[in-house]
Amino acid sequence: MPKGKIFVTRSLPGKALDRLREAGYQVEVHEGLFLPREDLLKRVEGAIGLIPTVEDRIDAEVMDRAPGLKVIACYSVGVDHVDLEAAKARGIRVTHTPGVLTEATADLTLALLLAVARRVVEGVDYARRGLWRAWHPELLLGMDLQGATLGIVGMGRIGQAVAQRAEAFGMKVVYTSRAPKPLPYPHLSLEELLATSDIVSLHTPLTPKPTAS
Repeated sequence: MPKGKIFVTRSLPGKALDRLREAGYQVEVHEGLFLPREDLLKRVEGAIGLIPTVEDRIDAEVMDRAPGLKVIACYSVGVDHVDLEAAKARGIRVTHTPGVLTEATADLTLALLLAVARRVVEGVDYARRGLWRAWHPELLLGMDLQGATLGIVGMGRIGQAVAQRAEAFGMKVVYTSRAPKPLPYPHLSLEELLATSDIVSLHTPLTPKPTAS
C-alpha cells in the first residue's frame, strides 16, 4: 500500500519525484504550465504532501481540502505564496529551498543588464524584420558597462553575487540596504544611489519593512 498521496503542481527536473515513488508514495503531477485554481482545490484532496511552485496560492481553503496534509514543500526560495499562519494553525510543516537560486538569479540579472545596455533584443528584432542593410557607427549604439555605476538596492546574497559579476565588467558598484555591510562598496541612501547610478538593480525581499534607507 502507498504511504500516502503527494500532489506536485508542476513537473520537476531531476529525479526527486522518482525517489518519492521509490519510497512508496503515490505521486501525482499536474502536467502543463498553468494550474487553474479549481483544479488545485480538487487535486489536493487526500494529499498528505503538497509540492507547489510560486505560481500557486496556498491558503486556508487549499489546506482545508486536504485535512491529512502534513507538509507543504515549496519549490521556491520564498514562501510568500503560502499562508504560514494557516499552516501553523493546522500543524502543517512548510519547507522551502533557500539559497539555491542565488547564482542563477545573478546570472540572469547580468544577462538582462547586457541585453538592455547593448540593445540585444532590439538588434535581433531589427535583423529579423529584414531592416539590416549595412553597418553604421550610430546604428543601435549601446551603453558601455566599463566605468558605469551600478546601484544595487538590497545587498543580500543575490545583490552581492550581482556585484561580483559587475566588477568583472569593470563597473563601479554602490548599494543601499537597511544597514551597511562589511563590503568593499559604498553604502548610500536610496536618494544618493538613484542620483549617482547609471543602472539600478533591485534585489529586495517582499516584507512590510523598508529595505533601503
